[in-house]
Amino acid sequence: MSVLVLGGAGYIGSHAVYQLIDQGDSVIIVDNLETGHREAVHPEALFYEGDMRDINFLRSIFEKESIDAVIHFAANSLVGESMENPLKYFDNNVYGTQVLLKVMVEHDVKIIVFSSTAATYGEPKAVPITETVPTNPTNAYGETKLTMEKLMKWTELAHGIKYVSLRYFNVAGARETAEIGEDHHPETHLIPIILQTALKQRSHITIFGEDYDTPDGTCIRDYIHVEDLINAHLLALNYLKDGGNSDVFNLGSSQGFSVKEMIGTARAITGKDIPAEIGPRRAGDPSILIASSEKAKQVLGWKPTRTSITKIMEDAWKWHSARPEGYKKEVGK
Repeated sequence: MSVLVLGGAGYIGSHAVYQLIDQGDSVIIVDNLETGHREAVHPEALFYEGDMRDINFLRSIFEKESIDAVIHFAANSLVGESMENPLKYFDNNVYGTQVLLKVMVEHDVKIIVFSSTAATYGEPKAVPITETVPTNPTNAYGETKLTMEKLMKWTELAHGIKYVSLRYFNVAGARETAEIGEDHHPETHLIPIILQTALKQRSHITIFGEDYDTPDGTCIRDYIHVEDLINAHLLALNYLKDGGNSDVFNLGSSQGFSVKEMIGTARAITGKDIPAEIGPRRAGDPSILIASSEKAKQVLGWKPTRTSITKIMEDAWKWHSARPEGYKKEVGK
């Protein structure tokens, strides 16, 4: 199968490209490198640097390449930034998806797997969160992802494009070989921040609140290994290729770990001190977010195998310790 991966130079997209090539698929990558890295691009993938909002650029790729299906990771994804600059998020995320779907319709490409988010739910009143929970985003980022899902729904009705939307919880870890991993600027994700503290790139980690209604007072989140996450994308592609109906699935580990548990796990794996300080709560941080991924397991046959937080942290540490400056340079070079 020939798959177009939008955002294939980013953290999650690059892991998708590696797994697709591992299983023998042909991959075409489109990435504008705003947050992606040229060094994360698989050497066997075809790479086009450009912006999906440029319809003529995108059309030229669909005309040149044989494309059977699309996986769409290309989106801005910082919650705080989305609140400060919502127009940027609607332009890149929503308008970019509109352009993509228009070109897919023009070239009769009928399958898309979409990277969505738990932020579409907002702050649900009960956990674990199932796909039947009402969507009620509390930030512009979540709103754009929900709008992208709706664009796909109405495009399917009009033009027959089948889609699977995968709503992620907290994605972490790296490819076991440490060829690729997580490298964001600025970094906002908990595990990389903990490991940067272990590498003394930060003086300490701040825990935002320890008075939540949880066993140790810190927020509990659901972490999923990036390789398990990508496995669900490949299953979703096959599901659609085999005639499956368009649908939405949660992807998480269905278990929760607190911030203090995450720091304790990192201390054990790295053997480093990792100083932590308590700070004030952040506005809008729910105490517990845990996914139910039963639907993905039943419908897609998804069987995550790297669900232990130790495994997730070990693979992340392999990457961060091998490439402390991320893609900038390797140790000793």
